[in-house]
Amino acid sequence: MKVVDLKEQEAVVEAVLFTMGQSVEIRQLAAALETSEKEAEEAAERLKKRYGESVCGMQIVRLEDSYQMCTRTGYYENLIRVAATPKKQVLTDVVMETLAIIAYKQPVTKAEIEKIRGVKSDHAVNRLIEYNLVYEAGRLDAPGRPALFATTEDFLRRFGVSSTGELPTMDMEQKEEIRTAVEEELSLKLDEDGKLVEQEELEEKEALEGQETLDRLLWIKQKEEEKP
Repeated sequence: MKVVDLKEQEAVVEAVLFTMGQSVEIRQLAAALETSEKEAEEAAERLKKRYGESVCGMQIVRLEDSYQMCTRTGYYENLIRVAATPKKQVLTDVVMETLAIIAYKQPVTKAEIEKIRGVKSDHAVNRLIEYNLVYEAGRLDAPGRPALFATTEDFLRRFGVSSTGELPTMDMEQKEEIRTAVEEELSLKLDEDGKLVEQEELEEKEALEGQETLDRLLWIKQKEEEKP
């Protein structure tokens, strides 16, 4: 039966989003309400606004043509204190570079990615699929039917955008800033090869590098003094 009452529409949308636990397309909400997609979208937006104005631990977010109920970002730190330590996804320079190409060129084939990067990218693409940041979006109508890759909703959530249209224009000067931001977000340190460096290893490495630098300076000074 068609849901007419506005408050009841919001309640139905709330129940669907809570039960599904993942993003729900507007057309699916319309089917649940037995209304038009426009009415379903309006109901979801009212619910989103109500959650945004209240003090609660949940929020409604829009992801392109879908809505999802999720934890309010301000409470992540509280959740981390009681949750088991999650598996940390280390986005190395290679993986980040591959992700950027897919994000801005999607849908894109692996061959196109490798043409831009100049090297094989199987490992990076597989790692992105494992992290659920990238998925196989279809097949190119060409010889061999190569797979096309695109970013997922998890990518939108992780980088704080509602659609790929909101992705900023990037330049090479921002690369180091992005790397630093990712390290801070994940509370990790990466070495020059983009590999995880634990704090003790980092301190040991810094001490070793400092000693090596001192040894080199002393060696150079000694050689200078030995000159006639």
